[in-house]
Amino acid sequence: MLTSLLVTASAVALSSAAVPPQRVDTDARRAELLRQRAAIDAQLQALDGPPPSSSEGQAAKPAPVAGGGDIVVTARALSLTTEVAGQTVTTIDDAAFRNTPATTIADIVKLSPGVAVIQGNGPRDVGVSIRGSNARNSFGARNIQVFEDDFPVTQPDGLARFDLTDPHAYGAVDVVRGPSSARYGNYALGGAINFRTRRGRDIDGLEVGSDFGGDGYANVYATLGDAGPRYEYSLFASLAGADGATGHTGYQTGTINAFGTFSLDDDDRVAVKVIYNEGEFRLATRLSYAQYFANPYQQGCDRAAAAAPGCGTISVLVNGVNGARVAQTAAEGGLARNDRRTIVGTRYEHDFGAATTWRTQATFDSRVVNQPTSATPFKGTLDSYNMTSDLTHRGPLLGMDATGFVQLFYNYLDNQSFSFNKTPAGRNGFGAPTQTVFGDIRNMGVRAREELQLTRDVRFVAGIGAERSIIDVRQTGYAYPIGLTPTLTVIPAERRFWNVAPEAALFWQALPQVRLHARVGTGYGIPQAGQLFVTPDGTIGNNVALKAQRNTGIDIGATLTLGDDLTVEVTGYHEWFRNELVSQSGGVNLLAYTSNVPRSVHRGVEVGLDWRPLRRWLPGAKLQASYSYNDHHYTDFQERLTAGSVSRLFDRDGNAIPGVIPTFVNARVAYDQPDGLLRGLGGFVEVTYRDGYALDNANLLSVPAYTLANLNLHYDPPRDGDGPWSRISLFASVQNLFDRTYVGSASIVANSFVAATGIQNGAAVLRNTTGTIYAGQPRTVYAGIKTRF
Repeated sequence: MLTSLLVTASAVALSSAAVPPQRVDTDARRAELLRQRAAIDAQLQALDGPPPSSSEGQAAKPAPVAGGGDIVVTARALSLTTEVAGQTVTTIDDAAFRNTPATTIADIVKLSPGVAVIQGNGPRDVGVSIRGSNARNSFGARNIQVFEDDFPVTQPDGLARFDLTDPHAYGAVDVVRGPSSARYGNYALGGAINFRTRRGRDIDGLEVGSDFGGDGYANVYATLGDAGPRYEYSLFASLAGADGATGHTGYQTGTINAFGTFSLDDDDRVAVKVIYNEGEFRLATRLSYAQYFANPYQQGCDRAAAAAPGCGTISVLVNGVNGARVAQTAAEGGLARNDRRTIVGTRYEHDFGAATTWRTQATFDSRVVNQPTSATPFKGTLDSYNMTSDLTHRGPLLGMDATGFVQLFYNYLDNQSFSFNKTPAGRNGFGAPTQTVFGDIRNMGVRAREELQLTRDVRFVAGIGAERSIIDVRQTGYAYPIGLTPTLTVIPAERRFWNVAPEAALFWQALPQVRLHARVGTGYGIPQAGQLFVTPDGTIGNNVALKAQRNTGIDIGATLTLGDDLTVEVTGYHEWFRNELVSQSGGVNLLAYTSNVPRSVHRGVEVGLDWRPLRRWLPGAKLQASYSYNDHHYTDFQERLTAGSVSRLFDRDGNAIPGVIPTFVNARVAYDQPDGLLRGLGGFVEVTYRDGYALDNANLLSVPAYTLANLNLHYDPPRDGDGPWSRISLFASVQNLFDRTYVGSASIVANSFVAATGIQNGAAVLRNTTGTIYAGQPRTVYAGIKTRF
C-alpha cells in the first residue's frame, strides 16, 4: 500500500508538470489539485483499514496501480452506479462470494439489506426485488434499473433478466436502494443494481476453474486479464449446465463477458463492453398450493398427465387452431426456452482541461427469444439502442467544492413478437398464430445533478431528471371461430408520457466514526406495451386511462464505522406509491384489463452489519448480517371481481401488498486464517430466514416462513504466496443443509367469490389455483477448484 501511495504521489507531480500553464485557469487548477488531494487522502485512509461495505458517497478513489507500478487508465466523469453520493448504497465485493457455488446472481445480491430474491421462470433465472419493487413479477427484474460496468442491461421496456451472464465474472456488485429516476430514469422505482466484472489488474494472467454439484450441475470457466500504463482488460467465458432438482428443469448455457478500458492519450479514453449469452432451458409448470404439498419437485411427471399426483399441466388445442383440448405435463409439451442475448457497448471520454470531462456512451442490446413455455408459445426479436452524452465539471461553486453533472439520453426498443397456439407435438408444436405485436418504445430526456461540500463535514446533493416516453405499438389478434372464417383485429396503441423526478440528499459526518444521511427521492415507470390493448370497459382497444406509476420516498439513516473492526448501517424509509399497475376484471363477459391502484404505502427498516468481534484473539473471525423489514399495504384500492353473471367491487384498503416479504434476514459467521502455513483456509455457516407473505390481494392465502442453513469450507491463498498450492483455490459447500422443502417462487393468486352469496372464496379454494408455485432447491452439495497461471 505504501508503494501505491508513493506511485500515486509521483503521478501527481508528473501530471502537474505536464499541464501547460496557458491551458489551465485558476479554478480548473484548484479543482485538479483537490481531486489529487482526495486521491492521496483515500490512499492514506486505506492504510488504516478497508472502506466500509456500505457507502453513501465516498471520497474519490485514486487511480489504481498495476503490478509493475504503472498507472492504469481511469475515468474522470461522474460514475452512474459506483461511489454514488446521495443514495443508500451497499457494495458487495467478491470476497463474499468467490469461494461459493454462485450458481445464480441470487448468491450475490441476497447479501444486501433490502434485497429479496425468488426463483424465476427457469432454473437459472431469478426475480430480484429492492424494497418490494418487483414483488408481483415472477421472473427477471422490473421497477429497478440494472447495469454492468455502467452499461445498461435493462431494455427500454423496463425488463432485465439475470440469467444472461455468470456470477463468476464479477468482482463486486453495487445495490442502490430507493426511488432513483432522477439518476436512472424510467423504471427506477425501487433503485438500481450495477454488476462490476473483475478488473484486469486483479486477474493479472489466466485463471481456470470448474464447479460441480448435485442434480448434474457443472460449470467450466476461464478468466483472462491484464493491465498496463494505458490499457486494462478482462475476458471471461463459461459453459454451465444442470439437470435440475424439479422435474423437467435442466439447462445448458454459454457466456462470454468482456470489458476493456484504453487511454488514447492524456485526455481521451475509451471503454468497450461485450456480453453474449445463449441458453437452452427446460421449464416445469408452476403448481397450485395443493399440488406443491403433494409433489413439490414434480417427480414422475415426465410421463402421462395422470401418472403421478401433483403434476401441473397445460391445456393444448389438439389441432393447434380451435376446438378440442388435451392436458399435457411440461415434459409432454416440451416446455422450454431458447434465448440469446447480445450486448455491445462503447464509451468515450474526453477531458476539456483538468476540471471538465465529456462522456458519450452507446449500447446495442439484442434479445432473441423462442419460448414454448405455455399453451401460447412466444417468439420475438427485441433490439434496443441506448445513447447518453454528459458533462462532468469539478470545481468551486460559491466558494464551495462542487461536482456538477448534466446528461442527455435517448433509448429505443424495436419490438417484433409473435404468439401461437400450442399443439400436442412437443417443443416444436407451434399451431396457428394468436397475435403479433409490432412497434417501438422510446425514452428521451435530460438529467442534471450538483454535489456541494457545504462544510468539511456536510455534503449536499440535488438532482432532477425530465423524460419523454413514447409507446407506439400495434397488436394484431387472430380468432378462429369453429366453422366460420378466421378474423383479424388490429389494435393500435400510442401513448406519450412526461415524467419529472427531483431528488435531494444531505450527508453529515457528525463524528469521524458516524455518518448521518437524509434523502428524498422520486421514481416513475410507464406501463408495458401489452397493458394498453384492453380498455377499462373490458373491451379491445387503447387503454388511454392508464397512468405511469410514481413513487416518492424518504430515507433517514446512519453508518457507524470503527476502523475495519465494525461497520453498521441503519436506514429507515417511507415511500408513497401512486398508480401501481395491477390486473382487474372488466366485468361479466368482459376482458381483464390493467388499472392503477390510486395509493399505497411502502415503509421499512434496513440494517447491515460487518463485525470482527475478536480481532486480538481470533483475527480471522467475522460476522456479517443483514436485516430487512417491509410494511407495504394498500391505502386506496377497490378491486373488481367477476363470477358468472355477477361483478362486484371489494375494498382492499389496509391489506398487505401480495408478494412482498415482511421480514428477511441473512447472517454469516465466518473464519479465514490470516497468516501462517494455513493462511487462506476458512469457512462459514450461513443462515437465511424468510417470513411468510400474502399471495393474494385479500390476504387469504400466504406462503409459510422458512429458515435455510448453508455450510462452506474453502482454501483461498493470497496471490503473493509461495509454492504450487498458492495458485490453487478450493471450496466445498452444502446448500440447504437440513434439506428444508420451501416455496422458492410464487406468482400472485387471483381472488374469486361465490356469485350467489357475494362472499369471497377462502384459502381452501385459492390453494387449488394453478400456475403459482415453484419449490426451492433441496439440499445440494457443491465443490469447486480454480487455478491461476
